[in-house]
Amino acid sequence: MLTRVDHIGIACTDLNQAIQFHRNAYGFEVCYREINDEQGVDEAMLRINGTDDGHATYLQLLSPTRPNSPVGKFLASRGEGVHHIAFGTPDVDAAAAAFLDRGMRVLFTPPRPAAMGSRATFLHPSECGGVLVELVTHT
Repeated sequence: MLTRVDHIGIACTDLNQAIQFHRNAYGFEVCYREINDEQGVDEAMLRINGTDDGHATYLQLLSPTRPNSPVGKFLASRGEGVHHIAFGTPDVDAAAAAFLDRGMRVLFTPPRPAAMGSRATFLHPSECGGVLVELVTHT
């Protein structure tokens, strides 16, 4: 059902500064950037490597465009750092249904459009050992 780590989301206050850090420290380059008005974030995807299923693993840097966005609230309460981990799946709808069948809270049913043309939903942190988990399918 889950095939790989798709990305790790990192909340940051200054997206350009975070991009520069990851470029200088690790040599990662931005392969995709967008403002997601619905979620209130400016985001950048930095490709780390390819994977066996033909996709890749990324770091997703997230900076809020408004203080009341989910990432803005996260930064206000916890500061900069890891926001979520995302697992790739060939079928996000089926994966979400399987987690619902296990009694877990799925935040978006049906899954929503997400970065780079993907579709995604989240599992509530209270169901996942305190970690916000994203399920993502690239279309």
